[in-house]
Amino acid sequence: MDSFIFLGFNLYAWITIVTVLTMFTVMLFTKLRADLVFLGAIAILFVTGVLDAKEAFSGFSSTSVVVIGVLFVVVSGLTHTGVLQWIVKHLLGQPGGYSKAVVRLMLPVAFLSSFLSNTTVVALFVGIVKMWSKKLNISPSKLLIPLSYASGMGGVCTLIGTPPNLIISGLYAEKTGTAMNVLATTIPGLFCLCIGVLSIIAMRKLLPDRKAPESAFEATSEYTVELLVPSDNKFIGKTIEKAGLTKVNGGTLIEMKHFDDRKFVFPVPADEFLMGGDRLVFAGQIDELLDLKKTHGFVNADHPIFTLSEVEGDRQLRTAFVPFESSLINKKIGDSTLEKDYNIVLVAVARRGKRIDESPREVKLHAGDTLLFECPQNVNIQTEQLASKLHFFESTDVPNIGKKTLISTTIMVLMVLLSALNVMPLLQCAFLAAMAMLLFRCCSPDQAMKAVNWDILMVFAGSVVLGLAIQKTGIAERLAFGILDVCGTNPLVVMTAICLVGTFITEFISNTAAGAMFFPIMYQAAEKLGYEPYPFLIALMVSVSSSFATPIGSPTHMLVYGPGGYRFSDFMRIGLLMNIIILAANILIVNIIYPLTPLVP
Repeated sequence: MDSFIFLGFNLYAWITIVTVLTMFTVMLFTKLRADLVFLGAIAILFVTGVLDAKEAFSGFSSTSVVVIGVLFVVVSGLTHTGVLQWIVKHLLGQPGGYSKAVVRLMLPVAFLSSFLSNTTVVALFVGIVKMWSKKLNISPSKLLIPLSYASGMGGVCTLIGTPPNLIISGLYAEKTGTAMNVLATTIPGLFCLCIGVLSIIAMRKLLPDRKAPESAFEATSEYTVELLVPSDNKFIGKTIEKAGLTKVNGGTLIEMKHFDDRKFVFPVPADEFLMGGDRLVFAGQIDELLDLKKTHGFVNADHPIFTLSEVEGDRQLRTAFVPFESSLINKKIGDSTLEKDYNIVLVAVARRGKRIDESPREVKLHAGDTLLFECPQNVNIQTEQLASKLHFFESTDVPNIGKKTLISTTIMVLMVLLSALNVMPLLQCAFLAAMAMLLFRCCSPDQAMKAVNWDILMVFAGSVVLGLAIQKTGIAERLAFGILDVCGTNPLVVMTAICLVGTFITEFISNTAAGAMFFPIMYQAAEKLGYEPYPFLIALMVSVSSSFATPIGSPTHMLVYGPGGYRFSDFMRIGLLMNIIILAANILIVNIIYPLTPLVP
């Protein structure tokens, strides 16, 4: 194997390069699950002999990966005791003006994201920000991008705030035997956050001013029609199926109400009988649906019973958004069993803030589409299976705020302090915090186990193995020499160049993978220059979490994409400038806080 050399790389190195490029291509252009892609990459590196068994599965025993798994339990305790809701309730308030609103929003979000999952924080805030923006008379699109940006910048402020920080610090500890302090990135992170907040305020005109997607649903008369069954109608006594109402031109029968019954029937079963005086509510293209007056002898209802504001106690209207990774993209709801599986009914579809004027079940869905569903009050729409297809934000499962809120907060603060003061390593602190959350019943064992995202852990473990392969095969050293050849021996130029490439790469791939991939390159470059790698790696942590220019650059961007009614280009308009500004701020502050130190021979 070593005898084969092409462009300076041996066969093992080329296998690794091809595997990495294939893996990223698959994740970019297919909907295949990221954890399966990483598992496949590990398998290829192991089977081809690039890594031995111990190396191939080292990611699963990596300290940083174990810490992430345990922190899922800690976050579960905070979530189920209402810590996030308490902060939201007391900090947002009623600011006067856009600038104050941005500050009141971004700072609490950044603080929470320093300790909790960015995705969890943003998912909670999306619905709240949309309601808040209405009170402030500000378009949600002016606040949702700052919300997502704040979560990313806040995550950088601690080692536990974002996975790349844990991965890079874990690899550094394995390499040097010295653990980074949990607050190592706090000052650089806070400085970049302040610069980011000021930049958002200064560049507010670059943020799009779009209507909220669900505003397309406010006038229900535009997409629903209510018809009455006269007492002498020829279809009385027949089932919905026999009357030909299971499939009608231009729409769908979404609910009905019998004249002598207070309850609504939805979804409407095919064997439900029609009776005189029944009210039928159809959704879809109004002009085609009104043909039912001719074909079936129905008449207009005298007053509407279906509105957004007047929903009966046994039903609710819920808004969902189609995420980028959804399996429903380019498919019609009518061709799936989604409505039947979850006992929900599709009422309308909007795209870029405008309702699509056709039968909702016949619309081919795009990423970012907004869907209006009618659901029973007790329906479970928070399942993992449904979450992979649609995102529902208006969660009715709001935890009670009480003494456990204080207990869980105290546990979290103690965990951070014990680690920051070097009383004990972060892993031990995280285990103690997780045990305390369970002991004080901040979350149940079932809730704790459900909180552990095994798919994400697989990605993290795969990222560690990927970084190991890049280092072992000499790719990192070769790339480091290549960068030095291009950039010279100025450490600031080399640091900036690698961070710039890292920022660009993380716009398209997982920031965890970017961190693991660039760690050995940055480490080797620093050593070749004769400097301590520590400040270089701090700068790298900030860079691989600074993805502002594309909605696929971060899961949090995907969460706000649909609710904000954004277009792909909206992120690039302000995001490219944000990338440059934060990169400059990052390099400046890191070199002030952590001056470059020559390696001791």
